[in-house]
Amino acid sequence: MGYTPEMKELIKRVEATRPARIERVKQGIQFPKLSLAEAQKRLRTYHPDYKEDGRREFKIGPNKGDGHTYPDEVVDLFEANSRIDPDKVDLSNPDFETDVLIIGGGGAGTTASLFAQQNGMKVIIATKLRHGDANTIMAEGGIQSADSPVDSPYYHYLDIIGGGHFTNKPKLVEAIAKDAPIIIQWLESLGMNFDKTPDGQMRLLAGGGICRKRMHSCGDFTGAEIMRTIRDEARNRRDDITVLEYQPAVEILLDEDGKAAGALLYNMETEEYIVVKSKAVIITTGGCGRLHIQGFATTNHYGATMDGVVMAYRAGVPHCFLYATQYHPTGVAYPEQNVGLLITEKFRTAGAQPVNIDGEEFTFPLEPRDVESSNIIRECMELGKGVPTPVGRIGVWLDSPMIDILKGEGTVERDFPAKFIQFKRYGIDISKEPMLIYPTHHYQNGGVEANEWGETKIPGLFVAGEVLGGVHGENRLMGNSLLDINVFGRRTGMRSAEYVKQGVTIKKLTLDHVRAYQKELKEAGIETDRISPMLLPDYTNPEVRNRQLTARYFGTLR
Repeated sequence: MGYTPEMKELIKRVEATRPARIERVKQGIQFPKLSLAEAQKRLRTYHPDYKEDGRREFKIGPNKGDGHTYPDEVVDLFEANSRIDPDKVDLSNPDFETDVLIIGGGGAGTTASLFAQQNGMKVIIATKLRHGDANTIMAEGGIQSADSPVDSPYYHYLDIIGGGHFTNKPKLVEAIAKDAPIIIQWLESLGMNFDKTPDGQMRLLAGGGICRKRMHSCGDFTGAEIMRTIRDEARNRRDDITVLEYQPAVEILLDEDGKAAGALLYNMETEEYIVVKSKAVIITTGGCGRLHIQGFATTNHYGATMDGVVMAYRAGVPHCFLYATQYHPTGVAYPEQNVGLLITEKFRTAGAQPVNIDGEEFTFPLEPRDVESSNIIRECMELGKGVPTPVGRIGVWLDSPMIDILKGEGTVERDFPAKFIQFKRYGIDISKEPMLIYPTHHYQNGGVEANEWGETKIPGLFVAGEVLGGVHGENRLMGNSLLDINVFGRRTGMRSAEYVKQGVTIKKLTLDHVRAYQKELKEAGIETDRISPMLLPDYTNPEVRNRQLTARYFGTLR
């Protein structure tokens, strides 16, 4: 297929300005970085989080009246009924019993399972899709760690705080910065293949908002390599780690003392509900990209629908920073089959520049993600210098051929094999032609409120990974999500084992918190037929929907 003749004509403008841009790079001249004040102004003017439309306050639960407005798509999940009638669920005879139940089978959940098992626990992982079907496996660019002679967790800490606009929870930032070298060493000990220099040293890369080169990577599929490594390890410990696939949790179970005591699972194949009793619960359900906040495409996997935050909130645990959504600046805008998919920030660290329809630079390539996204949105929507696609989308060019010119022919294909193949499939050679990109919904900045060990206000209930709020504040920097899942997966795995070893006795199981939540909905005057968690989004063709004669859709439920 390739680019249309009209788009190929526009690419000639990029090629015409490329020699001068290449020369400036060789001279060390970059497009000027915005000052802090200028960056804040761009964010307030152009970033989707600052739009007043499509947002509202919480009317129920722990975050009621907290002074923030949240995307309608998020609030809809919380202002919804449970999937089950608590009065019809028999909790007296659990289907499974275990020490630690982990809800979610991505990077955070799998890491947590390894450290819980290593500390003497029997573990069940209940996952919505297959083991490893998660945002982890889709993460590309790298994982941060301050472990070089010229770096320090001190600098890493400052970068994270600055990237989050100084809103982050300091204790959580301290944990992730200090534990990063431990995680890199652990992953390599399990057999992860990191990119290395000819002399065997870690190959370290730069990233947006980062003051030192500290990005560790494996090509442009770092997350997939991490998931391969830890999933294999978990499967080698199958005597102690049981994986239940296609069985997402729909409600947390508490005991009559208010401790976490398991979860109610839904078997997506048989449509049965399953009761799991446990002494500790770790929620690792990931993010919310499939809510498509404000209509944006997403980089997230099919099951990313914010289940864990909803379940914890019903149980009485507040959330934090859910008002802030991360839009990755470089999501695919063409071809249509790839729309929304991630173009790793690693392209820009390697030398690719965002340029407008006239081939002009308009932004420093390595601004923090929210600022870079705002600059691209401004260029397209206000200045009218975006590039149109045949179906009416708009984007800017990411001039990837610059990489081969600057670093030698074959660099793009060698360093970005996944993306090279992905575009080649549609007749586009990204070492010779630029990619068309536009911001895409990428990360759930907020999540469940917890401390630096992932402990929530409910005894025995832990959270790790993207579902944990506060680490990144209002904006996450590249390479800290793959670090986040491992750091807090490790911490919750260890701490949950410590908790269980104290001698936890689970009393009568209950769903009283769900009954109380349903009552609060009614008292707040919220009448709705929505239910949550959503579990899966619905992409049914509109013509098919018309013939289904369905009165109400929510997610995949009809």
